[in-house]
Amino acid sequence: MISTERSFARRIDLTSLQLFVAVCELGSIGRAAEREFIAASAISKRLSDLEATLGTPLLYRHARGVDLTPAGESLLHHARSVLYSLEKMQGELSEYAEGVRGHVRVHANISAIVQFLPEDLGAFTREHDAIKIDLEEHLSSEVVRAVHEGAADLGICHMPEGANELQSLLYRHDRLVLIVPKGHPLADLRAVDFAESLAFDHVGLHTNSSIYVAMHQAAQAAGRSIKLRIHVTGLDAMCRMIENGLGVGVMPLRAFELMQGGIGRGLRTVTLQDPWAERQIRLVARDFSTLPVAARMLVKHLQAPDAAADPLAA
Repeated sequence: MISTERSFARRIDLTSLQLFVAVCELGSIGRAAEREFIAASAISKRLSDLEATLGTPLLYRHARGVDLTPAGESLLHHARSVLYSLEKMQGELSEYAEGVRGHVRVHANISAIVQFLPEDLGAFTREHDAIKIDLEEHLSSEVVRAVHEGAADLGICHMPEGANELQSLLYRHDRLVLIVPKGHPLADLRAVDFAESLAFDHVGLHTNSSIYVAMHQAAQAAGRSIKLRIHVTGLDAMCRMIENGLGVGVMPLRAFELMQGGIGRGLRTVTLQDPWAERQIRLVARDFSTLPVAARMLVKHLQAPDAAADPLAA
């Protein structure tokens, strides 16, 4: 069995895998040839050899380009994983050569970045100044996808449904509140159900954000719809729109409190009584035990004190 696996690995050419991924991404052998600076006939020959090696067709070829066969879709998934791993290996080894003892790629959602990560990452880098951290902001669904595909070592986000194939650990809790301008009919209330806000215009984040998804589900459960007046891409923009009378909005309480020094002075927070307003931000990985040493050190630093008793840890 081991001998067979080694033989298979020797017969798979990495350049052919790279070209296969390029063809899949561009949908055309010709366009892939232009991007990769190689003759189209050479790519076609490599793909034919790859199909012969694997013993199955990978592409449906037609006048407009190519489409993936079921086997091709499976190979694309594995090829991306292999190439991501090679890029990760190259990156980590180059960092060692330059005297840096680790490199961690982190994708996180806006709630984690605004509320908690500046202090937490700052403290970590002061203790481990030789570890380089690349941080990118994405929606929670995109964070999960990046971790699953190997584009990120570690994700920090609110776990969307259907992400059970990944492991997760508790990072932080946060609470969503309703933000309203001074003088608004809801401004003097201490707490409301989200459904009560549906009588008013809303300023909302991206429709794929975890906050908007929770709002939409709550509105559906109440048999109502959200009167969404405007979409914004950031929490500071949301506050400015609300302060200028364009609606009410939902955002994390701590994020609002951190921004009050520069904006939000004409705003009020109203507690949301809905259970979904209490949330967990989680650390996400394909397998925490196989992360590079630097990434495991970061996880240990970020992990919540009560994460060992986390019932969702997997």
